[in-house]
Amino acid sequence: MSGPPPALLFIVGPPAVGKMATGEAIAARTGFRLFHNHHAIDLALEFFPFGTPPFHRIVGDIRRRVFEEVAASDLPGLIFTYVWAFDLPAEAKTVDGYAAPFRWRGGRVLFAELETSQAERLRRNVTPLRLARKPTKRDLEASRRNLLELDAQYRMNSRGEFDGRDDYLKLDNTTLTAAESAERIIGHFGLGR
Repeated sequence: MSGPPPALLFIVGPPAVGKMATGEAIAARTGFRLFHNHHAIDLALEFFPFGTPPFHRIVGDIRRRVFEEVAASDLPGLIFTYVWAFDLPAEAKTVDGYAAPFRWRGGRVLFAELETSQAERLRRNVTPLRLARKPTKRDLEASRRNLLELDAQYRMNSRGEFDGRDDYLKLDNTTLTAAESAERIIGHFGLGR
């Protein structure tokens, strides 16, 4: 490896908050690669229904391999988008497992949490970029229902649990474009080429 070890940037938040669009904007500016949550999910759905044991094994295996390979590479870093149910203790363990290959090699592990209103997320849920990149979201009724059900079932924002940490930034992106959100994240963590 010629430079510093790759970094891992988690972009977390509820569905349709703007994680993927922000991740794309960060990747364009930093050389980091974007691994959005649906890369693995949509592939697994080609073979097995959501939530089934084979579906979870495929998604988990794909994610682990990508994290391990990028952590061992000469890439500057990886951006991973994730809907984190903060009220489920197993989720923190999952996130730590994803970060482990980067930490083991001395890479930075960073967290950018995006938050916006449900009304704004419902609007973003049907944007052309989201529908183009995420085939499972093209059933608009099912996608809307899923967003509302997840909101009712889980707590997908941290509510201050990580405030004050150097590796964490919480950003209300209700009135920000993806490019503006990306600029704030890049500046806060000192990311760049």
